[in-house]
Amino acid sequence: MRSLLTVIAILLTFYAYIPYIKGIRIGTIQPHVFSWIIWGATTFIVFFAQVAGHGGVGSIPIGVSGIITVFVAFFVYHKRSDIQITKSDWFFFGLALSSLPFWFYFSDPLAAVLVLTLADILGFIPTFRKGYIFPNSEPLGFYLIFLFRNFLAMVALAEWNTTTLLFPGSAAIACVVFVVMVKIRKKKIESILDSQPDKIPLI
Repeated sequence: MRSLLTVIAILLTFYAYIPYIKGIRIGTIQPHVFSWIIWGATTFIVFFAQVAGHGGVGSIPIGVSGIITVFVAFFVYHKRSDIQITKSDWFFFGLALSSLPFWFYFSDPLAAVLVLTLADILGFIPTFRKGYIFPNSEPLGFYLIFLFRNFLAMVALAEWNTTTLLFPGSAAIACVVFVVMVKIRKKKIESILDSQPDKIPLI
């Protein structure tokens, strides 16, 4: 059963990423480069921490996702598709990057995962800001698929402990919060446009 759930989680990873990458290429999706650089680094490193924490086959989807995320980070960097990079984006990007090296100093995988999870959340903040200002710049389906993917990956873990569950669990929660925030923001913008049709909608 764990092997089956792992295969499904991996297939969902590709199912989410393929149209997402296509959207970046044609310009319909505009990710924030800072978030993807952080996500690429943290996801790939957490995969090794999960393996050390006896995550078993359930760790494989995180490893696959880490490899693809690193690719997306490089792709987004070369596309330069960001709408705007603010001083706060630079602040959280620097904070996330500065926290990454600390995982190396911990012999305990849990401590490493705690640091990497914090860095991952900090890396999400620029995307949260961009999603609030430009709610149509990110496909919500992508984050919902990853929410379900992370749930399957957690169920498929050979051992359930804080080391193996913390990172995918926190990422899943972040996806839920992001999707809810964007949907509320979209409804608010639609309400403003209905009452003031002369306003220019955000892309």
